Amino acid sequence: MTGPAPAEPPAPAEPPAPTDGAEHPGWVRNVSVFLTGQTVSLLGSMLVQYAVMWHLTITTQSGSVLMLSIVFGMLPQAFVSIFGGVWADRHHRKLLIIGADSAIAVATLALALLMVSGVDDLWVIYAALAVRSTFAGIQTPAVSAMIPQIVPASQLIRVNGVNQTIQSGMMLLAPVVAAAIYANFDIVAVFFIDVVTALIGVGLLLAVRVPRLVRADAAAPPSYFGDLAAGVRYIRSHGPVKWLMTVFAVTMVLVGAPSYLTPLMVTRTFGDEVWKLTANEIFWAVGMLLGGIAMAAVGPRVTNRMGLIVGVVLSAGVFTAGLGLATNMWVFFVLGLLVGTSFTLMSAPAMAILQETVEPEMQGRVFGFVGIVMTVAMPLSMVAFGPLADRYSVESLLVLAGALLTAFVLVVLAIPSARRSLAAVSRPVADADADADAGAGDVVPTSGTTTG
Repeated sequence: MTGPAPAEPPAPAEPPAPTDGAEHPGWVRNVSVFLTGQTVSLLGSMLVQYAVMWHLTITTQSGSVLMLSIVFGMLPQAFVSIFGGVWADRHHRKLLIIGADSAIAVATLALALLMVSGVDDLWVIYAALAVRSTFAGIQTPAVSAMIPQIVPASQLIRVNGVNQTIQSGMMLLAPVVAAAIYANFDIVAVFFIDVVTALIGVGLLLAVRVPRLVRADAAAPPSYFGDLAAGVRYIRSHGPVKWLMTVFAVTMVLVGAPSYLTPLMVTRTFGDEVWKLTANEIFWAVGMLLGGIAMAAVGPRVTNRMGLIVGVVLSAGVFTAGLGLATNMWVFFVLGLLVGTSFTLMSAPAMAILQETVEPEMQGRVFGFVGIVMTVAMPLSMVAFGPLADRYSVESLLVLAGALLTAFVLVVLAIPSARRSLAAVSRPVADADADADAGAGDVVPTSGTTTG
């Protein structure tokens, strides 16, 4: 995965990349198989995440150890996502996902075997977390960039809604399953299960037919770092992508604060009973689940996507400030649910817009940077707000985060170039095409496809 794939120029009779449902034969079956495999693989990964966290907490009772586990488990993905995005644009995305998932399974299997043999030093766990995170940085942008290759443009928001629903559902299911396995067996059993789920995910992905992009510059591709620089220039010069990613990043930072600080407020204000902390997590997860279900059900009928995104981000700001003003615990929980719902209602159409707007041969690099935002933004918010929570009340910080998010959206809307850029991608491509003059002629494709 260190060099460009051999060029495969499209055959003269090869049709251009499919762009709507009629030209995606079998897309429902492909998407169903793909999401099933990703769900099984995600469950295994989340089981490991919870089991490692609990294992380190119980065996070391050290905050520094937990901090290092987060560093090794997250920073490599943030760094590698930059390069993973370039690989996703230079190589077959399906094969990248299979290779990354397989490498993660091998690293987990090696960790399990070492622990069975009695080697359970912290550095072994840290090394395994770093390897898993590294290959996640390759896998994640490839998955996001591959979805538009197998999904009609008119169904992107629905499929992203389904994907968000699955991820939110895993947030409810995985802790329960991990607790049952860890309590009745040990952490090694969780590792072996993760290996099996990864292999199932790889096997199902092998059954998905994915078009392979053929870049217009395939005959003389730019250098590796030339590709990376082109991705940076693309994001900076492409108004809709630049502003959408900015909104996404700032929302992640300011929603990250309440998501991390709410357990602290529950403990300080409403009591430290375990059931209250559990209820807080459940309400947030259910909110995200409901948002995903809503996007899966009605997403394709949304004609003003930027209106929806702006509206729910503003709502998230108001609800976040409300968290800090809530004096009743159940009102606090419901507001957390509404923030979770708002976040999903924002992220599903935002991902669909990027998948629909960005040229196919640039999507890997764009989603590589999206991966960095998603990996770094929320921990970054904790770096900023965490120490403040030791000096000021959590309530005041939540009000501040909500006010900042609301003010940020209003400032963006006041910038003419931002307003024009976001309005340009507000309507789904399918609706825009329906309004276009049918006699305008065929568009010359910038890339072809071969099937892999």
